[in-house]
Amino acid sequence: MGECNIDHSKADVQEKYQSQKEFLPQDIHPLFDQFFEKEHTQDILNDVFHLLKKYDLATEEDRSERNNRLKLVLKNV
Repeated sequence: MGECNIDHSKADVQEKYQSQKEFLPQDIHPLFDQFFEKEHTQDILNDVFHLLKKYDLATEEDRSERNNRLKLVLKNV
């Protein structure tokens, strides 16, 4: 996956989350609720956006990796 030079807003991340929510594990949903209650750095917003991007098309292995990274990021902000 190539580097993206576009900065994604909180609204972009929320929109991407809503579009991928049904494909994400249930235990991640409360973490996103907490995540959206706070402000975050641009790097974190971009990282979360790209972990969500095309999540529905990812392989099971890729999804598992993304889930681990999402949990790590969402629990530590």
